[in-house]
Amino acid sequence: QVQLVESGGGLVQAGGSLRLSCAASGRTFSSYDMGWFRQAAGKEREFVAAMRRSGGSTYYGDSVKGRFTISRDHAKNTAYLQMNSLKPEDTAVYYCAADRNGAYNIRVMGAYDYWGQGTQVTVSS
Repeated sequence: QVQLVESGGGLVQAGGSLRLSCAASGRTFSSYDMGWFRQAAGKEREFVAAMRRSGGSTYYGDSVKGRFTISRDHAKNTAYLQMNSLKPEDTAVYYCAADRNGAYNIRVMGAYDYWGQGTQVTVSS
């Protein structure tokens, strides 16, 4: 089992940047595919980005392509989401998630076994 703790959220002006971190407990971080999702008020949770455990493949939601970058540091048991050129519509609670089974499609919530508690990102116009 793994526990995930997000950090790095906050209030930023449009056009600014934030980097979210997802710290994972345990010594098997490299055994999990990692993903980021977000949920805006009154909306469903949506896929943002994901990375395979090898770090060789990354995936992005259409609304964040070219602006967000997912990465991971196995030595630190941490996944990151670098968010640039932020827009007010990026305002949401951001969640990281871990998939232990190597699901074929890691763009969907059902692929993930563990979730963090979320961190709020607010982008002002």
